Amino acid sequence: MTSSIAESWARIEAWLVRHAPVTYANLAPPADPGSLAATEEVIGMTMPGPLAESLLLHDGTGLRTLLPSGWYLLSAEDIARTWSLRTEIAGSDADGIQDSTPSEFGPWWNRHWIPFASFGNGDDLVIDQFGRIGDASHETGCHFDAHPMWSSFPELFAHVAAALETGATLDRYEWVIDDGELDWEIL
Repeated sequence: MTSSIAESWARIEAWLVRHAPVTYANLAPPADPGSLAATEEVIGMTMPGPLAESLLLHDGTGLRTLLPSGWYLLSAEDIARTWSLRTEIAGSDADGIQDSTPSEFGPWWNRHWIPFASFGNGDDLVIDQFGRIGDASHETGCHFDAHPMWSSFPELFAHVAAALETGATLDRYEWVIDDGELDWEIL
């Protein structure tokens, strides 16, 4: 199902224009390449290509929901801020080397994770060094879901675009429109 990030964003944008114009109007403009470089300097890693490509199209979504179950995309600056805060809180516990096999719940934080979306409550979606998407809970640690939409950043965007276009449920969520804004409800 994987499409390029640019293709998925084009599909998502076209759908938002027709169905959720408030969400579309509030998408951030492209990130400045200098802000990506500054973020990479803070986190000490090169941004994965698909995440960088997404940020160069839209530097986050502000506090507007885009992903199921109500996640909003972080800007490059917010990625750096969130990574720094979590790394500071975790201290030396953030230094562990992550293994390549998904586990039910991992540590609370790992400095090799890059946060890219937030729920607004201290929980973040992250990309690990293997490209997997994890849900870094502020209470229980990080969980890497087996659902195919969470297997990579491109897969996530391709699944969201397809669900918006077809009205299909996505990992137990369906989209709803409230006053021109996209939201997701659990079934």
